[in-house]
Amino acid sequence: WTCRPAPLASASVLLLRTTDEWATWFRVRVRTLQAPGWDPLGGPCQCAEGPEHKSPHKHQTRFFRLQSVLYLWSPGVQGFTRLSGLDCGLSLRDVHTQHSTGLSRSTQQYRRLFYGANQIEVKVPSIPKLLVKEVLNPFYIFQVFSVLLWSLDDYYYYASAILFMSLLSVCTSLYTVRKQYVLLHDMVSAHNVVRCSVFRGTEEDTEEILSTDLVPGDVIVIPPNGMMMPCDAALVGGTCIVNESMLTGESVPVMKTQLPLPPRGQPDAAVSELLYDPEEHRRHTLFCGTEVIQTRYYSGERVRAVVVRTGFSTVKGRLVRSILFPRPSEFQLHRDAARFLLGLVGLATVGMAYSLTLSARQGESLGRMLVEALDIVTITVPPALPAAMTAGVVYAQQRLRGGGIFSTSPQRINTAGQVNLVCFDKTGTLTEDGLDLWGVRRIQDNRFCPPEHQVAAESLERSHFLVAMATCHSLTRIEGRLSGDPLDVKMFEATGWVLEEPSPEETALHDLMTPTVVRPAKQAPAETQASEERDLDIAAVMGCYEVGILAQFPFSSSLQRMSVVTRVLGERRLHAYLKGAPETVARLCRPESVPCDFWEVLENHTAGGLRVIALAHRCLEPRLSWHRLHSVNREVVECDMELLGLVMMQNQLKVQTVPVLSELHRAGIRCVMVTGHPPKFVSLCLFVSVSLSVSLSASLSLCVLCVSQCLSVCLSVSLCVAVCLCVSV
Repeated sequence: WTCRPAPLASASVLLLRTTDEWATWFRVRVRTLQAPGWDPLGGPCQCAEGPEHKSPHKHQTRFFRLQSVLYLWSPGVQGFTRLSGLDCGLSLRDVHTQHSTGLSRSTQQYRRLFYGANQIEVKVPSIPKLLVKEVLNPFYIFQVFSVLLWSLDDYYYYASAILFMSLLSVCTSLYTVRKQYVLLHDMVSAHNVVRCSVFRGTEEDTEEILSTDLVPGDVIVIPPNGMMMPCDAALVGGTCIVNESMLTGESVPVMKTQLPLPPRGQPDAAVSELLYDPEEHRRHTLFCGTEVIQTRYYSGERVRAVVVRTGFSTVKGRLVRSILFPRPSEFQLHRDAARFLLGLVGLATVGMAYSLTLSARQGESLGRMLVEALDIVTITVPPALPAAMTAGVVYAQQRLRGGGIFSTSPQRINTAGQVNLVCFDKTGTLTEDGLDLWGVRRIQDNRFCPPEHQVAAESLERSHFLVAMATCHSLTRIEGRLSGDPLDVKMFEATGWVLEEPSPEETALHDLMTPTVVRPAKQAPAETQASEERDLDIAAVMGCYEVGILAQFPFSSSLQRMSVVTRVLGERRLHAYLKGAPETVARLCRPESVPCDFWEVLENHTAGGLRVIALAHRCLEPRLSWHRLHSVNREVVECDMELLGLVMMQNQLKVQTVPVLSELHRAGIRCVMVTGHPPKFVSLCLFVSVSLSVSLSASLSLCVLCVSQCLSVCLSVSLCVAVCLCVSV
């Protein structure tokens, strides 16, 4: 069929071209959606012509779908815009005030017309489709031409052998590729459908539905025993412990807290005007494909999360799309192969000219002359080359599959020999996951004390330095064991303190939040002195020293710090403790509390290969009460701090690191370490480990992240689909 140019507003077929250097073309058909409204995030519009018209007015919305993404016609911009959820242009206040009670059934059904089913469906290509894609390879087209030519020249046995090899290689490749698609489909759809409870307009009206019916704006209830997240959702009530290893590869559970909410009647402008962004507020966002291990709620309230993205718009969906629709890539191997074949074709052309000239002089027939001339082309370009390359690719796939690595683009494995650069992380890759406490340097009278290797001493039991080590973390207990960042675990264990969390039954008995409490495991009774800041009645009744963690500002890699607000049992004033990179913490402290030799001491310890963490403290003003903690900005708390000292952690190299580094250098592969540590620390690592490399798992596989996002597909035990090229050493 043919097309003619038409205005964009009335076109039925669109030709789209990417704006990158590849300028890829796509042809899509524009379709029409019948819905009682035009705003995907709105609700059904009732017809206003009269009371007799009770059915909603149908609006026609033009749309097209490209690579599992829906684009809707926007009259305002006179163009197609990508369908988005609640992750664009929504303030934090609006998330709490307008989207925290859920959707009515009519609104949910209306939005489902636009967003469709909430599932990530990987379609397995049919065998004929894969066969056409494989057979249309120029090599196989050339082989068909060669087999026909040899048959005309009575080379039946040779033609049959080449035909058999080609069919065998095609069938083997089809079987392998289809098997990888089936495996990807099964792993992606393993947790596509779960049952979940949602609010229907009020907090009392709940309904249990399938996760495929979720749309942006639904408010789901996270059960106390956790669940597998079927969508991206913003947490608006309670806290969650989440296992994100399926997306990030990190095995350490992460604590998610609710989005900041300004107090009623006294809005915090900085918070109310701040727009919600899933990446910026990832500490408050539950991502699709991650597993909620456990939840904490208070006063009988349920843990609630607002659905912000569904289907292929989620983080998991985007990852799957990058595998199904990889960006075009051009490698030196492909360019060299093309030049090599062009050279062979040039030689064949010379041979054809000579053969035609010689045959013409001998007076042969035209048909015989053409057969002999074309036969030279089949001799110059090896006809068994595709079968040989396919056999090598299939063998490579079998080796990769033995290591749990799968690929839906087998032809890209040939580029593995072109890898000449490896980039890798340090902690957990080059070095062990865990850290060991080397020592501390406390500050007294604006001077550094000598290094101390034991911090669980009675003299330090109630010092701000030890309290900072025991409280400034995001640890939690899962099945009775401490879980969290390895650095936090080691630092807390070094204090010898005990962490106690309230059970769900205990939190349900209180109207206010029951905080996490830390206390020394063994503490001697201490004399309690009268003070305006202490409540002697509570201290006398309890007879022990306990610190409650009332609020937490999670660690941010961009800010390089975290902080907590605590309260000592029996005291009225709140205390803030800060932990982070020494350079960052020092800037947030009062200048008079920072020793004059701070930078010199810091440089000496980092040059020794130690990871240095700074601690700071601040006694909060009475105006910062318990009730305002969850609405104030963290910058209000993290200022005018008093520097307490430094904590030095030691990170050992893995046993496999040095052998792998040596083998990489013998292979002539350049290695680069991507880290946030100071240059002198990196230089020391270079000296100790001779070189920089990566060691992943016992099989010592090397993963090189590719900018094109699809050199191969690495499927982990759960749905961790990492787009990378894996070269087995």
